[in-house]
Amino acid sequence: MKASEIRDMTPDQLDDEIVKLKKEQFNLRFQAASGQLENTARIRQVRRDIARIMTIQQSLVAQAAK
Repeated sequence: MKASEIRDMTPDQLDDEIVKLKKEQFNLRFQAASGQLENTARIRQVRRDIARIMTIQQSLVAQAAK
């Protein structure tokens, strides 16, 4: 997911997206532990998407505080 797409989302959408990605991350970890995961790069993508969203959320909070 691109940062520009994330910036276009509302705060509620950002929260929903984080929840969705964390569930996916949990499932991917479970698959990796059981040896069923085929695309191991997806774990990294999901982790970075979560970080991207959280960073943009923090910047929005900082802008609102000013």
